Amino acid sequence: MSTFETNRPYASAGSAGRIGSMFLSAFNIFAAWNDTRATQTSLDRLSDRQLDDIGLHRGELPRLRKP
Repeated sequence: MSTFETNRPYASAGSAGRIGSMFLSAFNIFAAWNDTRATQTSLDRLSDRQLDDIGLHRGELPRLRKP
């Protein structure tokens, strides 16, 4: 008679878990970069009056792009 250990999560053991973690980390970095890019594009499209309404000036936009 043989027994199987069934209470260990499959993906968390060994290299499969590390590869999955690296993929998830890379995906999160890409998602954050894309959100920042979309926000910058939206701010660039606003008029000076619209920027003033939200408390920004066009000269401040390059400073907001830096991490």
